Amino acid sequence: MGGTEHLTVQREGATLVLTLNRPEARNALSLPMLVGLYDGWLEADADDSVRSVVFTGAGGSFCSGMDLKALAGNGMAGEEYRDRLKADPDLHWKAMLRHHRPRKPVIAAVEGYCVAGGTEMLQGTDIRVAGESATFGLFEVKRGLFPIGGSTVRLQRQIPRTHALEMLLTGRPYSAREAAAIGLVGHVVPDGTALAKALEIAEQINSCGPLAVEAVKASVYETAEMTESDGLAAELTRGWPVFDTADAKEGARAFAEKRPAVYKRA
Repeated sequence: MGGTEHLTVQREGATLVLTLNRPEARNALSLPMLVGLYDGWLEADADDSVRSVVFTGAGGSFCSGMDLKALAGNGMAGEEYRDRLKADPDLHWKAMLRHHRPRKPVIAAVEGYCVAGGTEMLQGTDIRVAGESATFGLFEVKRGLFPIGGSTVRLQRQIPRTHALEMLLTGRPYSAREAAAIGLVGHVVPDGTALAKALEIAEQINSCGPLAVEAVKASVYETAEMTESDGLAAELTRGWPVFDTADAKEGARAFAEKRPAVYKRA
Protein backbone atom coordinates (compact mmCIF):
# COMPACT_ATOMS: atom_id res chain seq x y z
CA MET A 1 0.00 0.00 0.00
CA GLY A 2 1.25 3.46 -0.87
CA GLY A 3 0.83 6.81 0.78
CA THR A 4 3.02 9.79 1.65
CA GLU A 5 3.56 11.97 4.71
CA HIS A 6 0.36 13.85 3.81
CA LEU A 7 -1.79 11.00 2.49
CA THR A 8 -2.52 7.73 4.29
CA VAL A 9 -3.81 4.57 2.65
CA GLN A 10 -5.62 1.88 4.64
CA ARG A 11 -7.76 -1.16 3.93
CA GLU A 12 -11.12 -1.78 5.58
CA GLY A 13 -12.13 -5.12 4.07
CA ALA A 14 -12.77 -4.51 0.39
CA THR A 15 -12.67 -0.74 0.85
CA LEU A 16 -9.58 1.39 0.31
CA VAL A 17 -9.57 4.43 2.61
CA LEU A 18 -7.62 7.46 1.38
CA THR A 19 -7.11 10.09 4.09
CA LEU A 20 -5.76 13.59 3.56
CA ASN A 21 -3.34 13.83 6.47
CA ARG A 22 -2.17 17.36 7.12
CA PRO A 23 -4.50 18.37 9.96
CA GLU A 24 -2.34 21.26 11.18
CA ALA A 25 -3.17 23.01 7.88
CA ARG A 26 -6.78 21.80 7.69
CA ASN A 27 -5.56 19.35 5.06
CA ALA A 28 -4.61 22.05 2.58
CA LEU A 29 -3.35 20.38 -0.57
CA SER A 30 0.40 19.89 -0.82
CA LEU A 31 2.53 18.18 -3.42
CA PRO A 32 3.13 15.08 -1.23
CA MET A 33 -0.63 14.89 -0.70
CA LEU A 34 -1.41 15.14 -4.41
CA VAL A 35 1.18 12.52 -5.34
CA GLY A 36 -0.12 10.12 -2.69
CA LEU A 37 -3.71 10.77 -3.67
CA TYR A 38 -3.14 10.05 -7.35
CA ASP A 39 -1.23 6.89 -6.48
CA GLY A 40 -4.17 5.89 -4.27
CA TRP A 41 -6.65 6.24 -7.13
CA LEU A 42 -4.38 4.12 -9.33
CA GLU A 43 -4.02 1.49 -6.62
CA ALA A 44 -7.80 1.23 -6.26
CA ASP A 45 -8.22 0.86 -10.01
CA ALA A 46 -5.52 -1.79 -10.34
CA ASP A 47 -6.47 -4.00 -7.37
CA ASP A 48 -9.52 -6.15 -8.10
CA SER A 49 -9.89 -6.95 -4.40
CA VAL A 50 -10.76 -3.27 -3.85
CA ARG A 51 -14.45 -2.73 -4.52
CA SER A 52 -14.94 0.80 -3.22
CA VAL A 53 -12.97 3.81 -2.01
CA VAL A 54 -13.69 6.09 0.93
CA PHE A 55 -12.09 9.54 0.65
CA THR A 56 -11.75 11.55 3.86
CA GLY A 57 -9.54 13.90 5.89
CA ALA A 58 -7.75 13.63 9.21
CA GLY A 59 -8.14 15.84 12.26
CA GLY A 60 -11.71 16.98 11.81
CA SER A 61 -11.35 18.62 8.38
CA PHE A 62 -11.73 17.34 4.84
CA CYS A 63 -9.71 19.87 2.81
CA SER A 64 -9.34 23.65 2.92
CA GLY A 65 -8.03 23.96 -0.64
CA MET A 66 -4.68 24.38 -2.30
CA ASP A 67 -1.50 25.35 -0.43
CA LEU A 68 0.33 27.26 -3.12
CA LYS A 69 3.60 27.44 -1.18
CA ALA A 70 3.61 23.69 -0.71
CA LEU A 71 2.81 23.08 -4.38
CA ALA A 72 5.79 25.23 -5.32
CA GLY A 73 7.95 23.04 -3.11
CA ASN A 74 9.06 25.76 -0.69
CA GLY A 75 10.40 23.63 2.13
CA MET A 76 7.53 21.15 1.98
CA ALA A 77 8.08 18.70 -0.87
CA GLY A 78 11.30 16.83 -1.66
CA GLU A 79 12.87 16.26 -5.04
CA GLU A 80 11.04 12.97 -5.38
CA TYR A 81 7.69 14.75 -5.49
CA ARG A 82 8.85 17.58 -7.74
CA ASP A 83 10.23 14.98 -10.13
CA ARG A 84 6.82 13.26 -10.23
CA LEU A 85 5.11 16.52 -11.14
CA LYS A 86 7.70 17.29 -13.80
CA ALA A 87 7.25 13.81 -15.27
CA ASP A 88 3.46 14.20 -15.35
CA PRO A 89 2.38 17.87 -15.40
CA ASP A 90 -1.25 16.69 -15.26
CA LEU A 91 -0.73 14.75 -12.01
CA HIS A 92 -2.36 17.33 -9.73
CA TRP A 93 -5.53 17.42 -11.87
CA LYS A 94 -5.71 13.63 -11.85
CA ALA A 95 -5.23 13.57 -8.08
CA MET A 96 -8.06 16.08 -7.64
CA LEU A 97 -10.36 13.97 -9.85
CA ARG A 98 -10.53 16.65 -12.55
CA HIS A 99 -8.79 14.52 -15.18
CA HIS A 100 -9.26 11.06 -13.70
CA ARG A 101 -12.38 9.09 -12.81
CA PRO A 102 -11.76 5.97 -10.71
CA ARG A 103 -13.67 2.93 -11.95
CA LYS A 104 -14.58 1.96 -8.36
CA PRO A 105 -17.27 3.92 -6.46
CA VAL A 106 -15.82 6.77 -4.39
CA ILE A 107 -17.60 7.82 -1.19
CA ALA A 108 -16.60 11.11 0.43
CA ALA A 109 -16.67 11.36 4.24
CA VAL A 110 -16.56 15.05 5.11
CA GLU A 111 -15.97 16.63 8.50
CA GLY A 112 -15.14 20.29 9.09
CA TYR A 113 -13.83 22.37 6.22
CA CYS A 114 -14.46 21.23 2.66
CA VAL A 115 -13.89 24.48 0.82
CA ALA A 116 -12.24 25.80 -2.35
CA GLY A 117 -10.23 22.84 -3.72
CA GLY A 118 -11.99 20.61 -1.19
CA THR A 119 -15.41 21.38 -2.70
CA GLU A 120 -13.90 20.98 -6.17
CA MET A 121 -12.59 17.49 -5.38
CA LEU A 122 -15.91 16.63 -3.77
CA GLN A 123 -17.56 17.03 -7.18
CA GLY A 124 -15.40 14.17 -8.50
CA THR A 125 -16.80 11.74 -5.91
CA ASP A 126 -19.88 9.57 -6.34
CA ILE A 127 -21.59 9.49 -2.92
CA ARG A 128 -21.14 12.14 -0.21
CA VAL A 129 -21.59 12.07 3.56
CA ALA A 130 -21.10 15.15 5.74
CA GLY A 131 -20.87 15.74 9.46
CA GLU A 132 -23.37 18.23 10.87
CA SER A 133 -20.77 20.99 11.29
CA ALA A 134 -19.11 20.58 7.89
CA THR A 135 -18.60 23.74 5.82
CA PHE A 136 -18.61 23.89 2.03
CA GLY A 137 -17.93 26.65 -0.45
CA LEU A 138 -15.99 27.96 -3.43
CA PHE A 139 -14.19 31.04 -2.13
CA GLU A 140 -12.07 31.75 -5.20
CA VAL A 141 -13.93 34.85 -6.46
CA LYS A 142 -13.53 36.54 -3.06
CA ARG A 143 -9.77 36.24 -3.58
CA GLY A 144 -9.92 37.39 -7.20
CA LEU A 145 -9.28 33.84 -8.38
CA PHE A 146 -11.05 31.30 -10.61
CA PRO A 147 -12.23 27.85 -9.40
CA ILE A 148 -10.29 26.05 -12.08
CA GLY A 149 -10.67 22.58 -10.57
CA GLY A 150 -13.79 21.96 -12.67
CA SER A 151 -16.53 23.70 -10.69
CA THR A 152 -17.82 26.02 -13.42
CA VAL A 153 -18.48 22.89 -15.49
CA ARG A 154 -19.47 20.22 -12.97
CA LEU A 155 -21.39 22.08 -10.31
CA GLN A 156 -24.25 23.16 -12.58
CA ARG A 157 -24.59 19.52 -13.71
CA GLN A 158 -24.83 18.24 -10.15
CA ILE A 159 -27.08 20.83 -8.50
CA PRO A 160 -29.63 23.32 -9.92
CA ARG A 161 -27.92 26.10 -11.87
CA THR A 162 -29.28 28.86 -9.65
CA HIS A 163 -27.62 27.27 -6.63
CA ALA A 164 -24.44 26.58 -8.57
CA LEU A 165 -24.15 30.19 -9.68
CA GLU A 166 -24.86 31.50 -6.20
CA MET A 167 -22.13 29.31 -4.74
CA LEU A 168 -19.68 30.26 -7.49
CA LEU A 169 -20.42 33.99 -7.60
CA THR A 170 -20.84 34.85 -3.91
CA GLY A 171 -17.96 32.82 -2.50
CA ARG A 172 -19.93 32.34 0.71
CA PRO A 173 -19.81 29.33 3.03
CA TYR A 174 -22.56 26.70 3.06
CA SER A 175 -23.53 24.55 6.02
CA ALA A 176 -23.92 20.80 5.70
CA ARG A 177 -27.70 21.10 5.91
CA GLU A 178 -27.74 23.72 3.16
CA ALA A 179 -25.41 21.60 1.03
CA ALA A 180 -27.80 18.67 1.44
CA ALA A 181 -30.82 20.82 0.62
CA ILE A 182 -29.34 21.83 -2.76
CA GLY A 183 -28.14 18.30 -3.51
CA LEU A 184 -24.39 18.71 -3.08
CA VAL A 185 -24.24 15.99 -0.41
CA GLY A 186 -26.53 13.04 0.20
CA HIS A 187 -26.24 12.42 3.95
CA VAL A 188 -25.80 14.66 6.99
CA VAL A 189 -24.81 12.77 10.13
CA PRO A 190 -23.69 13.69 13.66
CA ASP A 191 -20.22 15.18 13.83
CA GLY A 192 -17.50 12.58 14.00
CA THR A 193 -19.55 9.84 12.32
CA ALA A 194 -19.16 10.68 8.60
CA LEU A 195 -16.43 8.08 8.13
CA ALA A 196 -18.48 5.36 9.83
CA LYS A 197 -21.47 6.16 7.61
CA ALA A 198 -19.32 6.19 4.48
CA LEU A 199 -17.85 2.80 5.39
CA GLU A 200 -21.38 1.48 5.98
CA ILE A 201 -22.39 2.58 2.47
CA ALA A 202 -19.17 1.13 1.07
CA GLU A 203 -19.93 -2.24 2.67
CA GLN A 204 -23.37 -2.26 1.04
CA ILE A 205 -21.69 -1.63 -2.32
CA ASN A 206 -19.03 -4.25 -1.63
CA SER A 207 -21.70 -6.92 -1.14
CA CYS A 208 -22.93 -6.38 -4.70
CA GLY A 209 -21.50 -7.83 -7.91
CA PRO A 210 -18.32 -5.83 -8.62
CA LEU A 211 -18.56 -6.11 -12.41
CA ALA A 212 -22.14 -4.89 -12.27
CA VAL A 213 -21.23 -2.03 -9.93
CA GLU A 214 -18.41 -0.82 -12.16
CA ALA A 215 -20.54 -1.10 -15.30
CA VAL A 216 -23.39 0.83 -13.69
CA LYS A 217 -21.08 3.63 -12.57
CA ALA A 218 -19.47 3.84 -16.01
CA SER A 219 -22.86 3.94 -17.73
CA VAL A 220 -24.17 6.74 -15.50
CA TYR A 221 -21.24 9.00 -16.31
CA GLU A 222 -20.81 8.22 -19.99
CA THR A 223 -24.50 8.75 -20.75
CA ALA A 224 -24.95 11.90 -18.67
CA GLU A 225 -24.64 14.30 -21.59
CA MET A 226 -26.12 12.04 -24.28
CA THR A 227 -29.58 12.27 -25.73
CA GLU A 228 -31.99 9.75 -24.22
CA SER A 229 -31.89 7.51 -27.30
CA ASP A 230 -28.09 7.54 -27.46
CA GLY A 231 -27.88 6.96 -23.73
CA LEU A 232 -30.21 3.97 -23.86
CA ALA A 233 -28.15 2.45 -26.68
CA ALA A 234 -24.94 2.97 -24.71
CA GLU A 235 -26.56 1.45 -21.63
CA LEU A 236 -27.27 -1.76 -23.56
CA THR A 237 -23.65 -1.90 -24.70
CA ARG A 238 -22.49 -1.64 -21.10
CA GLY A 239 -25.21 -3.72 -19.52
CA TRP A 240 -25.76 -6.81 -21.66
CA PRO A 241 -22.27 -8.28 -21.18
CA VAL A 242 -22.82 -8.29 -17.41
CA PHE A 243 -25.58 -10.87 -17.80
CA ASP A 244 -23.08 -13.34 -19.30
CA THR A 245 -20.67 -13.25 -16.36
CA ALA A 246 -20.15 -15.85 -13.66
CA ASP A 247 -21.01 -13.10 -11.18
CA ALA A 248 -24.49 -12.80 -12.68
CA LYS A 249 -25.02 -16.55 -12.46
CA GLU A 250 -23.81 -16.56 -8.86
CA GLY A 251 -26.20 -13.74 -8.00
CA ALA A 252 -29.13 -15.69 -9.42
CA ARG A 253 -28.15 -18.89 -7.61
CA ALA A 254 -27.66 -17.07 -4.32
CA PHE A 255 -31.09 -15.46 -4.64
CA ALA A 256 -32.72 -18.82 -5.37
CA GLU A 257 -30.87 -20.49 -2.51
CA LYS A 258 -31.56 -17.60 -0.11
CA ARG A 259 -27.90 -17.09 0.77
CA PRO A 260 -25.36 -14.28 0.39
CA ALA A 261 -23.68 -14.17 -3.00
CA VAL A 262 -19.95 -14.76 -3.29
CA TYR A 263 -18.64 -12.78 -6.24
CA LYS A 264 -15.30 -13.40 -7.98
CA ARG A 265 -15.24 -10.75 -10.72
CA ALA A 266 -15.69 -13.33 -13.48
